[in-house]
Amino acid sequence: MNERPDIVIALIEMMGGGTDGWGRSMGRKVFDRLRDHVDKRPEQRIFGISLAGIEHLDLSFASESLVEIAKRYRGTKGFYLTDMPDDDVRDNIDAAAARKDQPLFVWCNRVPTLIGAPPSPGNREALAFALDRPATRASDFASTRESMSIANSSSKFKQLWNGGFLLRSDGSADSGGAEFVYHPISDAPIAAYAR
Repeated sequence: MNERPDIVIALIEMMGGGTDGWGRSMGRKVFDRLRDHVDKRPEQRIFGISLAGIEHLDLSFASESLVEIAKRYRGTKGFYLTDMPDDDVRDNIDAAAARKDQPLFVWCNRVPTLIGAPPSPGNREALAFALDRPATRASDFASTRESMSIANSSSKFKQLWNGGFLLRSDGSADSGGAEFVYHPISDAPIAAYAR
């Protein structure tokens, strides 16, 4: 697979060059532009959204644009944020994402910060495990945990995928059957599963 998610969308371009995002109406217009951009690239699974040059975003704008695009494609495409201008913008996006129960990752120097909806306490360890690898299977996680079944591990990863924390692709189990491969929503390559 080894696809690069090198499609990084400049939010400022989707905003027509403006540096301030205010209100639901403007957010919906930007969402439409983001959706059009994404729909023209059906094979692309991960999109970065750069906030370079952005000065202000209110909660309503963030909700209707950034959070809504991630929520719309949850499970099939992933969106991460980069070039976060300041804590005020991050806090508004965080609050908007939490309201819509949508997680979002902010990546800076290959280090993720999760904002918005948190994973359940029982799935945090599985998410941390997945974020440390370009690809992982439920059996990998189960093999590192004492007395964890593959079924239990698989359930955790499925919940993380359904919740919008991870992407997944079809893979093969060591037994020859099918087993999903899970990938972080990041700016790193999505690797084919390799032992």
